[in-house]
Amino acid sequence: MNRFNIPTKEQVTPENQEVFNSLEKSLGFVPNLYAYYAKNDTALTDYLSFQNRKSTLSKREIEVVNLVVSQYNGCEYCLSAHTVVAGLNGFSEAQTIEIRKGAFDADAKLDALANFTSAVVANKGQLSDQQKEDFFTAGYTEANLIDVVLKIGDKVVSNFIHNITELAIDFPVAPQLEKVA
Repeated sequence: MNRFNIPTKEQVTPENQEVFNSLEKSLGFVPNLYAYYAKNDTALTDYLSFQNRKSTLSKREIEVVNLVVSQYNGCEYCLSAHTVVAGLNGFSEAQTIEIRKGAFDADAKLDALANFTSAVVANKGQLSDQQKEDFFTAGYTEANLIDVVLKIGDKVVSNFIHNITELAIDFPVAPQLEKVA
C-alpha cells in the first residue's frame, strides 16, 4: 500500500490553494506531482519558479533534456508528462522515444543536446573534452550549458520525488522502451 497521498485543495495552505487555482486555470487540472509538492508550505511555489525560470534553451530543447533525464532516472510520471508536452512542441511519439534513448537523428543540434544530456547524467558531469566539444560544435554556448545543467537539476528533483512516492500518473502513460519495436 502506498503511504503517500495527494492532498486536496482544502488540505493545503491558502498560498498553495492560489497556486492550485492558477494551475487549474492554465492546465485544466493540478497534476498529482505538483499537488504533492503542496504538502510543504513553500515547495510548490519554489519548484514552479525553478522549473519555469527564463532559459536560453527553446521549449523543444527543454523537452529533449526533460525526456533524456526522466528516462535515465526511470521516472514514468515525468516521461508521461513530458511525452505530452513534447507532443505540444511538435515532437511525434516516435521522436520522443528516440530522444529518450539519447539521440535525435532528424536534427543534428537536438541530437547533440540529447547526447550531451545523456552523457552529463550518466557521468555525473564528468565529461570528456570530445563530449564538451561536440556540444559546442553543434552551436551551443556556455550559457546554454548552464541552462542544460539547471534543467537537469529541475528534472532530477521531480524524478526522485515521483520515484519515491509512486504517485498515480495522471497523463497518458508513455510507452516503455523495452516494449517498443
